[in-house]
Amino acid sequence: MPVSDKPVTDDSSPIRIAVIGSGPAGFYAAGHLLKDSSGRIDVDMIERLPTPWGLVRSGVAPDHPKIKSVTRVYEKTAQHPRFRFFGNITLGEHVSREELLAHYHAIVYATGSPVDRPLGIPGEELHGSHAATEFVGWYNGHPDHTDLEIDLTTGSGGGAPAERAVVIGNGNVALDVARMLVLGIDELTPTDTADHALEVLARSHVSEVVVVGRRGPAQAAFTNPELLELGELSDADVIVDGAELDRALAVHDADAEADITSRRNVEILRSYAEREPSGRPKRVVLRFLLSPSALIPDDRGRLGAVELVRNELVPAPGGGLRAQPTDERETIAAGLAFRAIGYRGIPLPGVPFDERSGVIPNDGGRVLDPATGTPLPGEYVVGWIKRGPSGVIGTNKKDAQETVDAILADLADGRRRLEPESPDAALVESMLRDCQPELVTYAGWSEIDRHERALGEASGRPRVKLTQIEEMLRIAACEDPSEDELAEAKSS
Repeated sequence: MPVSDKPVTDDSSPIRIAVIGSGPAGFYAAGHLLKDSSGRIDVDMIERLPTPWGLVRSGVAPDHPKIKSVTRVYEKTAQHPRFRFFGNITLGEHVSREELLAHYHAIVYATGSPVDRPLGIPGEELHGSHAATEFVGWYNGHPDHTDLEIDLTTGSGGGAPAERAVVIGNGNVALDVARMLVLGIDELTPTDTADHALEVLARSHVSEVVVVGRRGPAQAAFTNPELLELGELSDADVIVDGAELDRALAVHDADAEADITSRRNVEILRSYAEREPSGRPKRVVLRFLLSPSALIPDDRGRLGAVELVRNELVPAPGGGLRAQPTDERETIAAGLAFRAIGYRGIPLPGVPFDERSGVIPNDGGRVLDPATGTPLPGEYVVGWIKRGPSGVIGTNKKDAQETVDAILADLADGRRRLEPESPDAALVESMLRDCQPELVTYAGWSEIDRHERALGEASGRPRVKLTQIEEMLRIAACEDPSEDELAEAKSS
């Protein structure tokens, strides 16, 4: 692909940039590009689903509607006259990296970290063992996970009742999973929890959720609001063993003590340890310095128990503390286990990828050639696929600004500006429609959004999500038997 030596200010034609992915990082990048480029840049957002917003739609817990209100910011970006959305297009399937480089001056990869990190222990494949990423997608109505089989009545599908679930991880996703498992159905019904999940959760037999983390409470990755929220559950007591908490805090951690979030987490956990259980029908038990060593099958070959090894905190070679296993073991009977130990990115066809870290190698957002370590002209990265799964939604705003600053600097410099063969807006759209005739524009998404909201209004909910791609495409094309569907929603 030819690289221009002309500075961006010498050319009056628009600079066309493709953003691959429509989650928070992608939308913040698009917003910065449109705001900071003085009217010079057009942005096309390409998304593999017919719907935008990424984890805001399919990752944020349904009982956190305030967090989802950030979409109002993204909607303002989408209304910009130099912004276009092309959904239902998958990079590597419908369009190649090379085709995009032929039509755009720059590409920004914003595809996130969509898969879980495995535990790497025996029994991980047992029925009743689930990735938190899949469970979260399932109850949020993500099309990839709609057909996931979750049995909350007999655990792994015919064994002992699923009265206890073990959630492995000490971050906010682990707390989301735990909370969703113990929320009352009357608390979930007014939310946008997917209909198929509401039906399963209404029949749940789960009465205890044990959340285990390999490190101590001071090192846990919970945010303060998420941890405090557990104490407000109407149907569940939060249980923390005071003696176990003291043992886990016995090792001095200067970094944790200097961090205000860590200090506050410890205070919250101490308050839970001092609180007398109120006799609620369910329990969330928080435990630390434990790592799963095996998932043990029952006599039917399904998950029956989780074997845990006790850890101790020891100095790490590079500073700080690390969890080191001891010889102590314990086994917890459980019909369900959810691994929530982190997300990782997946390779994009033709794009450099670091398998070890699960991100696209980059320097400040500039994609690096793995052979030479030098930046690839015209290719950039934002969000979790850039830095790994860290931070909250707002973290992506600053992260995207760093990448956009690099893009604008390269465009102004001219030495790293690509000169695509066919950057014309109409030609680009024609190319994408040839690649994927069923692409969905933002107008198509607006039809889906309107349809979901109408269904929700009929049943007293913010929206009723469509979970099948075929139905989304039908609605996006305005083939909408809305009167029948609304009547059915009203009668349900």
